[in-house]
Amino acid sequence: MTKTRFPLPLILFLASFAFLPTVFSQSSAFSVHFLDYQKSLPKVSEMISRKEDTLMKQFRAKQLIWPARYIYIRSFKYDSEMEIWVKNKASEKFKLFKTYKICALAGSLGPKRMAGDYQVPEGFYYINEFNPKSLYHLSLGLNYPNASDKLLCDLSQPGGDIYIHGSCVTTGCIPITDGQIEELYVLAAHAKDLGQDFIPVHIFPVNFNNPRSVSYLNRFLLQFNEYVPFERSMRNAFFYFEKNRQIPPVIVNEKGDYITEDIPLPATESRDAAQPLAASRKLNHPEQPIPDEELAKSVDKLPLYPGGNEAFQVFIDKLSADMVKMLDPGQTKAYVLMEYIIDENGKTIYANALSGGNERMNEQIEKAFTGMSLWSPAVRQGKTVPIKLKQNIMIEMTP
Repeated sequence: MTKTRFPLPLILFLASFAFLPTVFSQSSAFSVHFLDYQKSLPKVSEMISRKEDTLMKQFRAKQLIWPARYIYIRSFKYDSEMEIWVKNKASEKFKLFKTYKICALAGSLGPKRMAGDYQVPEGFYYINEFNPKSLYHLSLGLNYPNASDKLLCDLSQPGGDIYIHGSCVTTGCIPITDGQIEELYVLAAHAKDLGQDFIPVHIFPVNFNNPRSVSYLNRFLLQFNEYVPFERSMRNAFFYFEKNRQIPPVIVNEKGDYITEDIPLPATESRDAAQPLAASRKLNHPEQPIPDEELAKSVDKLPLYPGGNEAFQVFIDKLSADMVKMLDPGQTKAYVLMEYIIDENGKTIYANALSGGNERMNEQIEKAFTGMSLWSPAVRQGKTVPIKLKQNIMIEMTP
């Protein structure tokens, strides 16, 4: 029997529908009255009443039409940023509405492959749940594991429950502030009510327009060569959107790999991006005491700060307030991305400011992290193990 072969662009176009699950008709049946249902919930009704006027003014200031019929969310792990793009007709190009700073980051670069690996997924997802009763103020669920993850993840325990949520604390998801999740929740509810059943959320390792982030990613790839094909598909999708301002078409092949349209890299990408980050870091910064290959990549139990996540947030808030006096002259805000290692005894043995801040500020934050009280260590297969975590710290001068 002769097999029919479709040209790659057609396959890629069709692939934009490949992630739509069998519940499409069920979602569509409820979408007409979705906003009415959300407004029947007291917490959401109050929030919509409070946020809509502000959002309308912000849309008007940016010459955007309210409410947006389509939204597209791009998140960048290393850069700790989330972009919200909007439009009102399918044929229109997306326009950037707002960029949020992600509060905290767990894990490292690379896709999520099993439960307990403390990784934020990377790949192509969509919102599949609106949760107004979240423990983290509000949350929007993602369809992890998707078609690719189901083929490449640990089949026995792939993990799940990945959300964009509020409360600004890290739980292996994508945390933003309460005010930001309220805005995003209202935007997404309107878009769903207007017929966008599958709101895309694409999670990239880095913002490929940021040379420093690309440099960090390429150094990471030197150590983890198996990640290169995955990363290339993510780059293609990123630059497809940069070129067209339309959702990049994606398909999953029989191996679980993402297939994206090959986009020539811009000139800034053709240079050797593996050169060191240009930063004002002190040259005698201590080496990481435990190599990455000896750190746990997945655990059965995550490390816990003494007193839990709420106590850790109190620590971060106090540290942020203390660092305000170290902002550079004329600077009102800074974001510092920290990585740190909790060893098998629960002690913080290493802390490094990866980006943001200045030398004096970063040095103080590193000292504060290494001076933390003992955590309950991570556990894997009944044994305590060392693990590397990341945390974004926002330092902002109040009016």
